[in-house]
Amino acid sequence: MVVLFDQFNLPENIFEIIFATKQQVIVAKLLIEEMKQKDGEMGKTEMSMFATALHEGTILETKEDGPFNIKKDVKLSYNKRQFYDRILTPMKTMGLIDYDLYKKTYKLSEKFNKNMMKIGLMWLQELRRPPQHFKLKT
Repeated sequence: MVVLFDQFNLPENIFEIIFATKQQVIVAKLLIEEMKQKDGEMGKTEMSMFATALHEGTILETKEDGPFNIKKDVKLSYNKRQFYDRILTPMKTMGLIDYDLYKKTYKLSEKFNKNMMKIGLMWLQELRRPPQHFKLKT
């Protein structure tokens, strides 16, 4: 997955940097909130139940609506297969979520932070590397 961002217009929310659409941002936030409520860990069955609830549109999102910020519940529907392909799998590959094959559980992870620091160090190494001279064929 490629993460592109504008350093001068960074959103306040990490999910808006990682995901392309507003719906993906909302679903990713809901997933993380669900995992936090379960002490940062969900079993494979619980994840499947969450994905099914999304698919059936039984999960509600609370939105503030109108000039008086009245809270309103809105049904959210998201395809189960797309949830795994576009939300959960990228979160696993970036290190936001870990999957334990033995316990069959998904767990919130700090690996994303470590990977971003590693990328920053790679950039510093590139900056300090002496220039290479290339020859053009004529």
